[in-house]
Amino acid sequence: MRRSGMEEGKRWLEQAKEDLKWARVLAEQGGYHIACFLAQQVAEKAIKALLYAMGETIVLSHSVNVLARKAAQYNEKVGEKCEKWSVLDGYYIPTRYPNGLPDSIPAKVYNREIATEAVDLAEDAVNTVGRIMNDLENEKLQ
Repeated sequence: MRRSGMEEGKRWLEQAKEDLKWARVLAEQGGYHIACFLAQQVAEKAIKALLYAMGETIVLSHSVNVLARKAAQYNEKVGEKCEKWSVLDGYYIPTRYPNGLPDSIPAKVYNREIATEAVDLAEDAVNTVGRIMNDLENEKLQ
């Protein structure tokens, strides 16, 4: 049975929330480079959740910036946050691969402050998308 766009969006948002929990743990306890990568993933999944909820059926990009700009076509609140959230795209490659940081490795470059800021941005994406999706559902009930 095929899911509705809203149902699929809820699945993606639920996974984003689960990943956010672990990103927060890593930001507090170490593994800062992984926390930053997970933060990017959380925002990506949250924005994809909104796109699916709005009826998109294929969402392929991994760029928070690209996804947020697309989602901004449906909701101006996302457009207002796009530039801020786009910072997370900088954590997609260099947090995982040594060749992304020629003079070091990811495990030595990222710190608690950077990780906490990244996770806070991801949390903002999850919360913003969650509110928008709740509003959409409430509108359908009226």
